[in-house]
Amino acid sequence: MSKNMLDGGQVIVDYLVREKVPYVFGLCGHGNIGFLDALYERSDDIKTVSVHHESVAGFMADVYYRVGGKPTATFTSCGPGSANLPIALANSYLDSVPFLAVTGNVPTSQFNRGAFQELYRHYQADFPSTVRAYCKRVFQPTRGDMVPLAIRQAWKTMVTGRPGPVVLDVPFDIFKEAAAEETPKPEEWNANISCRCGADPEGVTKAVDMLIAAKRPVILVGQGVKYGGAAADLLRVAERLRIPVAWSASGTGAIDSRHPLALGLIARNGPYQANHAARTADVLLALGVRFDDRTSSSWLPGYSFTIPPTRLIHVDIDPDEIARNYPVALGLMADVRTFLHQVLAELESRDGLADAAVSRAKWLDTIDGYRREWNAFIAPGFVEDASPIHPQRAAHEIDKVLPEDAILVSDIGVHHNWLIQFCNPRRPDSLIGSMGFGPMGFGVAGVLGAQFAAPERPCVSVCGDGAFFMHASVLGTAVEYDLPVIWVVWNNFAYASIRGLQRGYLGGRELATDFRHPDTGAPYNPDFAAMARSAGIAGVNVDRAADLADALRAALTSRRPYLINANIGADKNPGGAGVWELPGLGQSQPAFGGRYQP
Repeated sequence: MSKNMLDGGQVIVDYLVREKVPYVFGLCGHGNIGFLDALYERSDDIKTVSVHHESVAGFMADVYYRVGGKPTATFTSCGPGSANLPIALANSYLDSVPFLAVTGNVPTSQFNRGAFQELYRHYQADFPSTVRAYCKRVFQPTRGDMVPLAIRQAWKTMVTGRPGPVVLDVPFDIFKEAAAEETPKPEEWNANISCRCGADPEGVTKAVDMLIAAKRPVILVGQGVKYGGAAADLLRVAERLRIPVAWSASGTGAIDSRHPLALGLIARNGPYQANHAARTADVLLALGVRFDDRTSSSWLPGYSFTIPPTRLIHVDIDPDEIARNYPVALGLMADVRTFLHQVLAELESRDGLADAAVSRAKWLDTIDGYRREWNAFIAPGFVEDASPIHPQRAAHEIDKVLPEDAILVSDIGVHHNWLIQFCNPRRPDSLIGSMGFGPMGFGVAGVLGAQFAAPERPCVSVCGDGAFFMHASVLGTAVEYDLPVIWVVWNNFAYASIRGLQRGYLGGRELATDFRHPDTGAPYNPDFAAMARSAGIAGVNVDRAADLADALRAALTSRRPYLINANIGADKNPGGAGVWELPGLGQSQPAFGGRYQP
């Protein structure tokens, strides 16, 4: 290699540095030692974080973006190393979160020879086929001089349009092969691309006409508002027109949940005022929402939505999501922040807005009545003082103790349903969860990425015992990188979410969903607090709600890694005003209210 030429690994690392990527998360292997060598050369410019399982790296990169707003990268090796990553890739893909996955592969000279860890039975070096359904695109340069093009196109693909993860699959020898005299400059290729497209001006006018004329309007927000940086503009529009705002689970935090116009979660376990307002609305403005089955009560009319007769205005950056599950009165492909800017500009030219806002008083008073009914229904759970801890009380105590700037990263499980119903986030990154692919371990590992993105803020993972045990290696990573993260293990000695389905849909025929000691039959789990202490992390066990609150306060004060193993009841699932259907097995019933018939 000429002394003034950069090799493939150096080009990739230099490009990441130019994009101001502060961290790469990953795990070593023989297939990526050339990449690690390039990272070693630039260790003053970009920090390498080594984890103990590849999916942990992907979850960290995912949540890093959700908190910090900038994508980062992961590195994995060929064969099983990169094969551990698709769970995290799929999670980011379905939640529209970008990160660059640099995966190693076998040397090009060994393609299709069945080299160690090569996928070759169908096609040579065929890792790209493994992840094609789980990411926006895969790039596989097979010569050094292909790397500059691949890295700049990979990055552009990742961050433009609907964001998502991209895989850069690099054969072993390409990391060390001469690639270029200089790296592509992001400021020339990617920095000046804007994907914040506006909506059709006539469509904006029509949308404003519909909102002003509506008697019972509701705004529904999803993840597109949170990660599109549209929260402030959402609030301006809602306040200007006095339209109440509900959210999908992925949109939690887009508006301060204590705001007078905040309705709450629309979902099978959503509160009455949110679901009932949305299903009786005459106009529904949906911003960056997928209308998945949980948000939409399995698309059964009269529970979460009644579309039609409700007239739906659906705005999304991805036209494929518009009219996927519901017919639209108006569908607009647009970046939601740009669309809200357009709406605000249109409102400036309108007369009579004050009258329109005043006319909403009756609608808002009606919703306040729904809210009072719901609050009376749920009130007993907030003071329940049982052991094991009542799950509603657990969610309430966690929410009460966390400071306003805390970042709560929820894992997948029944605890997530309790958190999104009974926590009250104040900002877009107050409560982070996964609602697309739903992999266990997302919150266990993702909280590490949150702490890297926001080192001064408290970062707390609430995770089930099943998920924590799958990814307990995170304890070592927290110690190695001195990350003061807190894990609250919601320990109910079961895969309780699925056990609840067995009880609700299968007549209580339970199998493979709880953890029991073989001799006594008593609920069994390892002592997670002792496990934490063995790793050099503070660990405590709690059985009562007051002790949970005190333990969380102590953990927050300590500013060191901390684990709270909380014994929480598993016999209750959170009820709501919506439903969920498992086709062939039936549908649940709302815990409050009934089906709306227009």
